[in-house]
Amino acid sequence: MYSIFETEVTVRPDDIDMNNHVHFSRYLDYILMARYDQMKKDYKVSMEEFVARGFSWVASEVRIQYKRPILLGDRTVKVRTQLEEFDGARALVNFWIVKGENEKAAALGQVQYTMISMKSGRPTPVPDDIVEKYRI
Repeated sequence: MYSIFETEVTVRPDDIDMNNHVHFSRYLDYILMARYDQMKKDYKVSMEEFVARGFSWVASEVRIQYKRPILLGDRTVKVRTQLEEFDGARALVNFWIVKGENEKAAALGQVQYTMISMKSGRPTPVPDDIVEKYRI
């Protein structure tokens, strides 16, 4: 029902841990970077627009399956995301982090985001006009 969008992320030397691969916490950074990029580029609703309307998104649940390491020599990875569903204040987003020309999955999973009112800090239903803009 929803489109898959892609963002290329550069693997930086400071992403590498003592095991000579990207530290597990950086995968979250890659996903966040891709979502911000795709909100503006693909959905045409930047995070700044959400904030101007008094809304923000928080990650309320994250599930990641690590499939293979990302190494410094990989230089870039592609982060693909796809909205699975909206449910009230919640948006469930699938993601795939792929590497190399063969595009093998380095990680995959889901992030559950919750829309909150910046005034109250409480969950608030995603407005209908935002749901419509995400139907691409």
